[in-house]
Amino acid sequence: MIQNEEFQEEIGNNHIATSAETPLRKDAFDLSDDEKIESIKKDVEHILTTLGMDLTDDSLKGTPNRVAKMFVKEIFGGLNPTKKPSSSTFENKYKYNEMLVEKNIVVYSTCEHHLLPIVGRAHVAYISNGTVVGLSKMNRIVDYFAKRPQVQERLNIQIVQELQKVLGTEDVACVIDAKHLCVNSRGIRDIESSTVTAEFGGKFKEDKTRREFLDYIKLDTKF
Repeated sequence: MIQNEEFQEEIGNNHIATSAETPLRKDAFDLSDDEKIESIKKDVEHILTTLGMDLTDDSLKGTPNRVAKMFVKEIFGGLNPTKKPSSSTFENKYKYNEMLVEKNIVVYSTCEHHLLPIVGRAHVAYISNGTVVGLSKMNRIVDYFAKRPQVQERLNIQIVQELQKVLGTEDVACVIDAKHLCVNSRGIRDIESSTVTAEFGGKFKEDKTRREFLDYIKLDTKF
């Protein structure tokens, strides 16, 4: 038992992913959002009371409900498959056959090991094989998979796999550069470091194409 706890602690402290899929139980959606909020609210009340907080104080009275609603409706909203963005595709009539890069997509996610924020940028690219997708859909796909307890490597994989499915091509890539508050605000408390992860599919596994993508990311496109 102690060895198992030590192993689990080691996985969490080293931010190691155990699966490319988000670990969900089969009954994950048996409860409605309102039922989940009510249940989580009681749990937050218990946590704050255990910590010694006075929940009769006007500043804290609404905290359990606010936190519960935030969990279900906002920061973990990406767990709900009904919130998955529809990704309409279009025929590439103008025959654009080069790489398309959507860079500096803001990432707000939550580390599943400590439930602390992950904040950074995602850079996503694909090469059309006859189909294109609206630019905003790429941002929405990133946001959808980010809004759940996450591991950064898994987030890369899920974004790439979803776009591969939507576009019908393996030629998709994603690089994420993010700060983890579980590193920045606790443990080693290194506020300067960030974590860079990547997932390359199809032609992006080739050195030339991957280098072209990485060069695009370096371009100064701030306006």
